[in-house]
Amino acid sequence: MGAFNRAEARLRRKKRVRKKVRGTPERPRLCVFRSLRHIYAQIIDDTTSTTLVEASSLSKELKEKIGNEGSNKKGAAIVGREVAERALKKGIKKVVFDRNGFLYHGRVKALSEAAREGGLEF
Repeated sequence: MGAFNRAEARLRRKKRVRKKVRGTPERPRLCVFRSLRHIYAQIIDDTTSTTLVEASSLSKELKEKIGNEGSNKKGAAIVGREVAERALKKGIKKVVFDRNGFLYHGRVKALSEAAREGGLEF
């Protein structure tokens, strides 16, 4: 079977989750990606394969707010609130949450809870 590989395990989880999670125009998909230094969130309509809203710890507006905290829970919460705010401006209230194979824990959890507080329903 071989050695345990975290990246492969995440991709297996991602495939399993994405079989069930689809973004529609009425209820697009909130997709989260985290790297070692940053966190990214996109709201995607899978029927047209378009990104409707995005926010990340790398964007210029948020970089000033976040500072060096792009890789911790505080930075993830700021990104979550921002993506919720931008979605509400576009008239998006309900989304489907896609954790992208990451465990619902730490930064991913902080982002999703902040997006809920910001007004998104999922």
